[in-house]
This record gives sequence, structure tokens and C-alpha cells, in this order.
Amino acid sequence: MQDENIFKMSEMADTQIKDIPTLNILICYLLYKINIPVEVEDMYDITVATGLANYFYYQDSINYLITNKLIKTDTDKDGKTYYILLPKGLACAKELKNYAPKAYRDKLVLIALKYFARIKSEKEVIIRYIELERGCYIHIRCPDNMCDLMDLKLFAPDLRQAQIIGEKIMDNPAGFYGKIISLALSNEEVKYDLSDN
Repeated sequence: MQDENIFKMSEMADTQIKDIPTLNILICYLLYKINIPVEVEDMYDITVATGLANYFYYQDSINYLITNKLIKTDTDKDGKTYYILLPKGLACAKELKNYAPKAYRDKLVLIALKYFARIKSEKEVIIRYIELERGCYIHIRCPDNMCDLMDLKLFAPDLRQAQIIGEKIMDNPAGFYGKIISLALSNEEVKYDLSDN
């Protein structure tokens, strides 16, 4: 009973970061841990759209980090702008990480890893929903350079259930594809019992 109450309280608790110095450390820590430049829009989605921090604290933190040369922005040849960790930001991430609670560090890194995995999956797998008079098709394609690795249609009773199936596929598209191949390879002909003949 007590564990259940603690769990309910933790769900209701406001876990949004409202401390700009902590958010500064966390953004530097995230850039350090994933060790790649992060597109400006992606950083916003990871920290604000997920509810980890609100827009105003996030903007204040980014402005502080850029002004104080902990991070910088850089634009690639496609015109996309990225945040890049600078040496001062790297020192902040390594030396001050313990000032940001581990729960927040873990949550931010996990959100980012899932976010980037989702982006990668969306490039590897294309899912469309084709509504029918009764029901809905989930059209799943795994395009490759020369051909499609998989082109599959599944039926669902309605669009909502089709979207649930599509979301589950996108959680691990490589695993879904692997299970389909494994199932096809392990599929056996039905054995008939002829012992009574």
C-alpha cells in the first residue's frame, strides 16, 4: 500500500526543471554524453516538448550557455543549425555533473537516445495508414538503396488500433523486421496425423 502511494505521489510530482544552473549543466552533460552536435530543433524537442523544462527556462539556459561560451551554434551545408559543446562546456559537464541530480541526468539522456532512435527509425521504416470503409490497413515499407526490404500491409479494425500497431512497430523496427524473417524461416508445414489410417 505504501509503495503504491509513493508511486502515485511520484506521478503527480512536478518533475520539470525550474533551476537554470541545473539546466545549464544538464544541456552540457547531454551534449557530452551523446557526443554529437544536436540540431537546434531537436534540442528544443528533447528538453521542452517532453516537459523536462519549460520554454522560458530553456531559452534562458541556452542564452547563458552561448553567451558564456559553453556551447556554440554552427550551420552545416544543408542550412541546419546545431549546438556544439565547447571545451568550457565539456569541463562543466564532467566536473559539475553531480550538481544535477542523477535522476534528471538519466531522464534527459534516455529521452535523447529514444528521440534519436525514433528519427533513425522513421528514415528506415515508412508507415502509412489507409482507411477503409470498415477498418484500416497499416502499410509498412522498409526502403533500401536499390529496393524495398519489406513491403507489408496489415489489417486493423479501425484507425486508432492501426496507429497503436504502427507505434509499436516504430518502437523497434529492426526487431519487427527480424521477427518477421525469423518467423518465415522457422515456419513449418502442418503435420497431419495418419496413425489411424
